[in-house]
Amino acid sequence: MSKPLKQIHLAAHFPGVNNTTVWSDPEAGSHIEFSSFAHFARTAERAKFDFLFLAEGLRLREQGGKIYDLDVVGRPDTFAILTALAAVTDRLGLTGTINSTFNEPYEVARQFASLDHLSDGRAAWNVVTSWDAFTGENFRRGGFLPQGERYSRAKEFLATANELFDSWRGDEIVADQQAGTFLRDARAGAFVHKGQHFEIEGQFNVPRSPQGRPVIFQAGDSDDGREFAAAGADAIFSRYSTLKEGQAFYTDVKGRLARYGRTHDQLLILPAATFVLGDTDAEARELAREVRRQQVSGATAIKHLEFVWNRDLSAYDPDGPLPDIDPDLGEHTIARGRAQVRMYRDPLATAREWRERAAANNWSIRDLVIETGSRQSFVGSPATVAETIDSFVQADASDGFILVPHITPGGLDAFADTVVPLLQERGVFRTEYEGTTLRDHLGLAHPDADAPGERVAS
Repeated sequence: MSKPLKQIHLAAHFPGVNNTTVWSDPEAGSHIEFSSFAHFARTAERAKFDFLFLAEGLRLREQGGKIYDLDVVGRPDTFAILTALAAVTDRLGLTGTINSTFNEPYEVARQFASLDHLSDGRAAWNVVTSWDAFTGENFRRGGFLPQGERYSRAKEFLATANELFDSWRGDEIVADQQAGTFLRDARAGAFVHKGQHFEIEGQFNVPRSPQGRPVIFQAGDSDDGREFAAAGADAIFSRYSTLKEGQAFYTDVKGRLARYGRTHDQLLILPAATFVLGDTDAEARELAREVRRQQVSGATAIKHLEFVWNRDLSAYDPDGPLPDIDPDLGEHTIARGRAQVRMYRDPLATAREWRERAAANNWSIRDLVIETGSRQSFVGSPATVAETIDSFVQADASDGFILVPHITPGGLDAFADTVVPLLQERGVFRTEYEGTTLRDHLGLAHPDADAPGERVAS
């Protein structure tokens, strides 16, 4: 008997806190004006996507102590955008990244519970930690936490937030006007939490939201991050967009669920995926090359090379050869706390490899960064892209994809108009929303209010 077709989950990421975005393209729009976010969200909802996703930028980007203008920065507050989008959409899920390193559980739980009410059950929280040293300087504690402590705090942060969400059962409000009784239980929302990172007590003032709790996303790729997702997340983002790597990640993370009493369908794996469409595969490949050169300017190439060399390379020509000096292995990195630094565990070995590849291919610094950096995940005609996406999901390399267009706000339009209908014809993507909440879209059960924090590791 053949295996039943998996249904594909699709979401849309409004980029802007990385150099995926080609903000200099004539077709690009504002990353601050609400009209851009509204256009993007309406396109995603028209295509029947599960949700829209916003990353978070808590500070302008810097390297070597200087702000640089390689990415789109200065995005408005996540909650303000998502709340406004709730008013111009009806079914689309609204997912926001909020940091657990610098915020407090009561504040974040209250904001997400409020968003879930205002959107009629469409809120989701992408729980992240931060090790950006320069971001930490914006906050009272300053600096950044070591990785182990970051995840320890994040686990307790999420457990505490769940206790707050679950402090209301959902039946406390009677609003009996004749009897003059509003609450059945005067202790509704009462909580006490005493732990390593948080010691709080009081009454949570937002009643149980339509989804019980907002959907929880997680984005960590480290072993700690994968374990954190297996313990308490509803979905995990993945950076693996090739079939083999995707299958390995899928198998690893799904294999961790049993130890927390969870089944495979209780955690979705959703890689981020860029795309370039053309009338033909050849046209799409040519356009993809042009897009990559737009994404990696000369200044961008130098900054990326500095992640490995840990030196100021601003005097080097991005269209010239790689530096003949070796990376600086000093303790203080030029981009302290940046995730890219962790990608290169052995800078000397990386530098040797890159020099060899550049010499063999006659690559400049910019050529090298383009060739070794991330590429568009799906490139081709709409038919090719639809077939590739479907094959990845059916082969258990993912449960779907979070699409990241290189142009905003209109970069999602072509995908919605050409690829989505082909996936619908294949019978692997919805033609209409069947439910009203984000949990409905994702196939997730409503959480039980009688078991607060039940899905979080202690």
